[in-house]
Amino acid sequence: MRQITKTIRKNSLRRIFVYRSCLQRLNLRGVEKVFSYTLADEAGVTPDQVRRDFSEFKIKGNKRGGYLIRDLLEKMETMFHRNIDHNLIIIGIGNLGLALANYSKFIQPNMEIVAAFDIDPSKRKQKTFDIPVYSMDRLEEVITRYGVSVAIIAVPEISASEVANELVRYGIKGIVNFAPVPLRTPPDIVINNINMGDELESVIYYVHKNNGLLNKDIKY
Repeated sequence: MRQITKTIRKNSLRRIFVYRSCLQRLNLRGVEKVFSYTLADEAGVTPDQVRRDFSEFKIKGNKRGGYLIRDLLEKMETMFHRNIDHNLIIIGIGNLGLALANYSKFIQPNMEIVAAFDIDPSKRKQKTFDIPVYSMDRLEEVITRYGVSVAIIAVPEISASEVANELVRYGIKGIVNFAPVPLRTPPDIVINNINMGDELESVIYYVHKNNGLLNKDIKY
């Protein structure tokens, strides 16, 4: 298997999530129609950017008449396969895995974490978890039984590659990886790497960069 760096949440897809959130808020306020400049103002981008993003994902509207908000939301529902139930599993039920499993807003209504896996026998005996915790030797059984195609990796860095290999071997096609290490997988496996440390450092970098630019503009 070759090294693959996959970023499935490219910038345009990130913005689609932002647009959806803005549209949901407008819909709750009773707004029925939106123009690209209105949505752009809500999302903090330009109208041209909205139109380009919509074009990339084949979301069409009327330039003069605007977009019907309900139509846009329905198209996004279809785009993200919200009409299909998705069963997920978590590998690693440490602090992070437990937090992800218990955080109700972490997943959408059509997604359900059906099981977790951990090498620690004591985790499998505890009754405090909302989902069953299995040993790794039951991985194939659970994936097959629930038709799971997407898994969340929340294990230490040293174990992540081995876990990913097992998941791929048993039919997993998509992985959300919280371990701070790039994974080796076949080209057809979709991976979203989420490194909390990198995310925080990037924010800190831009905070200090922006503060530096502001300070340069200040004249005493």
